[in-house]
Amino acid sequence: MKLPRVPVVIALVAVAALAAVRSAPPAEAAQVMRAADPSILRVDSTYHSVQSWNGGIAVRTASSPEGMAGAPVHQVWTDTRNLGEIWAPEFSMEGGRFYIHFSAGRGAAHRMYVISSARPNSDYGAETKVNLPDDKWAIDGTMFTFNSQRWFVWSGWAADTNVEQNLYIARMSSPSQSTGGRSIISQPREGWERVVGNPYINEGPEPIKDPNGQLHIVYSANGSWSDQYCLADLRLRAGGDPTYVWDWYKSNGCLFGSNRATMMAGWDPTLNVNGPGHHSFVLLYGDIATSPPAGPRFPLMFHAVPKGTPYSWENRYWYTGSFCWWGSVTYSRANVPGPNTDTGWGLKFFE
Repeated sequence: MKLPRVPVVIALVAVAALAAVRSAPPAEAAQVMRAADPSILRVDSTYHSVQSWNGGIAVRTASSPEGMAGAPVHQVWTDTRNLGEIWAPEFSMEGGRFYIHFSAGRGAAHRMYVISSARPNSDYGAETKVNLPDDKWAIDGTMFTFNSQRWFVWSGWAADTNVEQNLYIARMSSPSQSTGGRSIISQPREGWERVVGNPYINEGPEPIKDPNGQLHIVYSANGSWSDQYCLADLRLRAGGDPTYVWDWYKSNGCLFGSNRATMMAGWDPTLNVNGPGHHSFVLLYGDIATSPPAGPRFPLMFHAVPKGTPYSWENRYWYTGSFCWWGSVTYSRANVPGPNTDTGWGLKFFE
């Protein structure tokens, strides 16, 4: 399914509120450790992170996100079957069990897998391939529950060649089994998410619920090998169907990035890092039902490259940051079915 290109338009945001944020002194992002693709969740007062490590997957446990760098490394799974590159493991919890979804493969063979345990940092069994609709190239998958239904959202190819990376969603009957088809919810077709490509990408999708209970999928756009990498937002309209692409509204630019030209109107670029992306909302039990209310800032983990350092995959670090909900934000589109605008909660990200 091809989505038409939509011109960048100005979001309607309260000018006085924007001025207040701009006048606040910036807080420098806390650099945690050299790594990419963070995934972190909180269990009571303890934090657990997962990452690709030494040909497998490792978990760290600490009393704070910043403490991950000095935390013991527990390798919980090793690629004994030589599946290939192990990318972007993602933590979730369900029914008192910990699940780690990750992508493994070489080239076009990348598919999603899952391991699970009753303990966050040990006793994981063998990997199970996630049975996704159409069985196409898939990375960056994460599981969540919304409206009492288990869902899986990921970045993938439409067919068998690397033309572009789209975002897909599917219902799941279990952490490893989909039910029904896959539905596309975003393609990289906006000018601001096509600055760096070949392929152009939408990846790293992370779900969260806003104070009105509407679902958001915050994702990374532009090539991860470039300082144009950034975070953008998909907001499901009130009462919308997650599998219907036209019920999703996309931010009119990056909401967290380091290049002013691609930022949504009213959102400022980063001061201390380049190419922030592939983030993790630090939620209690990793559950979007615990998404924060309007008001204060809440923890965020993302990867980026420090300013003044050559931008490369090898120079990526985990950083702690924060985010808050931002009210009355209008996302606009054109030449599509349904209303051209949707106003609701957006997000502000802070270093």
